[in-house]
Amino acid sequence: MAARVAIAERGRPLGSPFSVWLHFRLIPFLGAGLSKLWSYTLRVRREGFEAVEDLAARDERFILSFWHRRLFMMPLAYPFLRKGRGVAILSSDSRDGERSAATWRWFGIHAVRGTASDDGAKALVRMIQAVKQGWDFGITPDGPRGPLMELKPGVTALARKTGAWIVPVTLAFDRQFELRTWDRMVIPLPFATCTIRYGQPYRLEPKADDNAEGARLQRAMDELETWAVSMSEGAV
Repeated sequence: MAARVAIAERGRPLGSPFSVWLHFRLIPFLGAGLSKLWSYTLRVRREGFEAVEDLAARDERFILSFWHRRLFMMPLAYPFLRKGRGVAILSSDSRDGERSAATWRWFGIHAVRGTASDDGAKALVRMIQAVKQGWDFGITPDGPRGPLMELKPGVTALARKTGAWIVPVTLAFDRQFELRTWDRMVIPLPFATCTIRYGQPYRLEPKADDNAEGARLQRAMDELETWAVSMSEGAV
């Protein structure tokens, strides 16, 4: 039987049938369709991918860790097809979270309900359950509201308690623009080259210190961000 991710009960009604259809069916469908069409115009390159391919080939669990501003097009970093499972994300139990989860489902990305900023312990338990059920995870450790590129401890705690590999990852475009959002979201221009760079995967001991390991991951992700910015110099 395919692994299942436990979904928490929603804390509030989603609205009338028309509102549900509009906000949680039609808008996610159109948003996902536009993103997919956009991604098909990109020329995709991958660096450091062999080590991640090896993890997938050995059926190891891993956690892709990336900054929130690199979220758009990040599904391209997970090109694996795993029967009955794949990659999961943390999505809040709210209207915005439901809309986000409905959008990601079109990419084969599954949502685990919870909000690290509101109830970190419950969110962590649900993420641990998902990894133990066989799912990989994608995490923005500075999300959902920042501070920008400041790592929260969820990644290291999840890795310690599950034995999953941490894989820092980023992507860069040779032609792009930035949104005026809190995270300065990076958006590629159509037909840009997208280069995805993976850091070296590593595992944590069950008793590893979260502060020390958090600082280690922060450095790795900062180095990837510096590289991504240098790759995009001169972009729109």
